[in-house]
Amino acid sequence: MVDKNHSTSRRQLLTALGAAGITGLAGCSGDGGNGADGGDGDAETDTTTDTATDGTATGSDGGSGMDSVTAAWVYNSEVGDLGWSWAHNEGREAVAEQYDWLETEYTEAVAPADSERVFEQYAQGDADIIFGCTFEYQDPMAAVAEQYPDTYFEHNTGYLTMENMGRYMGRIYQARYLAGQAAGTVTETDTLGYVAAFPIPEVIRGINAYALGAASVNDSATLKVRWTNSWFDPPTESEAANALLDEDVDVMAQHQDSPAALRAASDAGIWATGYDAPMGDIAGENYLTSPIWHWEEFYGPTVESVRDGTWESDAYWEGLESGICSLDDWGPEVPQEAKDTVSESRSAILDEELDIWTGSAFEGESDEFLFQEMSSYVDAVEGEVPS
Repeated sequence: MVDKNHSTSRRQLLTALGAAGITGLAGCSGDGGNGADGGDGDAETDTTTDTATDGTATGSDGGSGMDSVTAAWVYNSEVGDLGWSWAHNEGREAVAEQYDWLETEYTEAVAPADSERVFEQYAQGDADIIFGCTFEYQDPMAAVAEQYPDTYFEHNTGYLTMENMGRYMGRIYQARYLAGQAAGTVTETDTLGYVAAFPIPEVIRGINAYALGAASVNDSATLKVRWTNSWFDPPTESEAANALLDEDVDVMAQHQDSPAALRAASDAGIWATGYDAPMGDIAGENYLTSPIWHWEEFYGPTVESVRDGTWESDAYWEGLESGICSLDDWGPEVPQEAKDTVSESRSAILDEELDIWTGSAFEGESDEFLFQEMSSYVDAVEGEVPS
């Protein structure tokens, strides 16, 4: 049974940001075995409860809205992993703390094969909106959404939308491009490493963005990729990172839930780049930076739209300008040259003067292509995407 004791009660209102995203990315149902951002596991629960004490309700009631909203999150890994699920749970906690009228619940470590059951139990219960936080939840969520048209659903990283099911993602590739610029500036061997999860568009997009960032400041820089075919498998991630270390890489990046690749890089004395969450405490003096998420920037406006009676299914895909993603703070030894270069490029992206795909094979491609069809590398990446 879904653990309803994973609840955090209501507090004062979070300033709502516009949640309008791109439209028209709805497609066919997802592709089976490859997930996005998370590992498998059995559902785990605890009895953490946090009750609000301020009693303040400052949100808009809306013409056809509700006095309160119950929102449920389903995670595919434990929230304590300092990765993907941790970042989503930070977003949940942020909106739960600031909205007086919001009740939140979550279930962690839910394998994709078990997710339909969990979604259905929340839909049968008191959840007004359910968030599924990995790609592999797309089809199970769609099946449940069809059976429960009066419940709202939001799927993270996928491309399928329905009347009562939206989808959301952020343009984290912009932050990866900036991290790549930093990597291209600090490398001495001109060889960068990247430990990657599954060869799906989301991950390929990040690899290409990182490589393009590095190439923009260092035309000799190349990127080597090792695949783990898992979102959370620290031993395999460490093994992949060590294989890259044997190939003379001196900057390491990653796209997994754990900091294993970052830790391996730091232990070897090379620059380390994380993902999802701030990881400077792990890498210490070897820390470069990390592309990180701020999911509250989506969750806040979304739960408010449920309360106000204005929720609509859409395809949210915003970038740095929205605050949904950013770069973490710099490590203590990052040179000023790298910081200045990244600062300039970040401003250019925000001013819409820089499209990171300009000059690459993907210049002029549609958002639909970038989001769900990218399947090959840019020139600065060695090898080919596994078939």
